[in-house]
Amino acid sequence: MRAQNTTTRPPAGGVVPEAAGGFTRKGEYRDRWSKGVTVPDRTPPLPPASPPSPPTPPPRRADVTTVEIVGGAEPLTVTLQPSDARWAELYLDHERRIRAALAEHSPLEAEAVGIEHIGSTSVVGLAAKPIVDIVVTVPDITAEEDYLDALLAAGYELRVREPGHRLVRTPTRDVHVHILERGDPAVGEYLLFRDHLRSDAADRALYENTKRALLSRPWSDMNAYSDAKTEVVAAIKERARLRSRSTGR
Repeated sequence: MRAQNTTTRPPAGGVVPEAAGGFTRKGEYRDRWSKGVTVPDRTPPLPPASPPSPPTPPPRRADVTTVEIVGGAEPLTVTLQPSDARWAELYLDHERRIRAALAEHSPLEAEAVGIEHIGSTSVVGLAAKPIVDIVVTVPDITAEEDYLDALLAAGYELRVREPGHRLVRTPTRDVHVHILERGDPAVGEYLLFRDHLRSDAADRALYENTKRALLSRPWSDMNAYSDAKTEVVAAIKERARLRSRSTGR
């Protein structure tokens, strides 16, 4: 009669045998399938799933479709001034002023509002018009009651209302606050341009020379002056994008 093979084989159920085969410390081979054991599951537990991001709420209302310039066009009479450390201080003063106004008069949470110093006054070493530009991002540009009333109460004056953008400024016109919706590509463009000029001396000089040439002639309005810089600004931004891709930043 043929001897029966009594070696325990892996069962089909829940008991998992010890790993097959191996050597003891004395070098003797032993069949680890010969004794069924339950192997504890040492797989690390999966981290808890992150809660899904809340969906972006739809705009509270339709945005404006026209450009409203409160007070009409204004002749541009300013000239460039050398880079001034006081511009950064003025920005910080107004950042605090804006946050305090929103905290007191707005339902928006502080973390829902972004504030950045942009424009030429944000670049050390770059001559600029003595006007500090600030960008403020809010969750919903159409919900003016969430931010505009607070800024007006803080002493700013509405200058521009247009699709996707509001502009308030100080009565002395030395600080311009641009309000945009969070996620607006324009915000990234502002920061890309600023950060590139901060680190690239050649493009910083090119931009300054361009502004000096343009300001040597009269302009009927600030917007017309800004439009005249478009070609040079676009070229600098393209170099900034190439540099960002090459450095991975």
